[in-house]
Amino acid sequence: MADECFLLVCDDVPHDVVLTDPGVRVLDVAQVVRRLTGLSLWRSKVLATQVPALVLGGVPQEDAAAAALALREVRAQAETREQPEPEFLKY
Repeated sequence: MADECFLLVCDDVPHDVVLTDPGVRVLDVAQVVRRLTGLSLWRSKVLATQVPALVLGGVPQEDAAAAALALREVRAQAETREQPEPEFLKY
C-alpha cells in the first residue's frame, strides 16, 4: 500500500494568543489565563510571568481576539498572531 498525504484547506487560518507583558497585576492575569486554558492557578501564574508566553495556540480568529481582549481588560499586553504556513505548502 502506498502512503497518501491529504491536505485540508480551510478559510480560517489558526491564530495564537501571545502574552507579551503581564503588567503589574500578575494574579489577575493568571486568573484570566486559568479561565482561558484550564490550567491550575499556580501553573497559570508561572505562565503569566514567563513572557512572551503562548497562552492559546491554533484557535480561530474570533476566539483569539476574545482571549486577547480578556487579557487586555486586566491591563496585560497580549496579541494575536497568525500561525505560519507549514514549509511543505510553500512553493
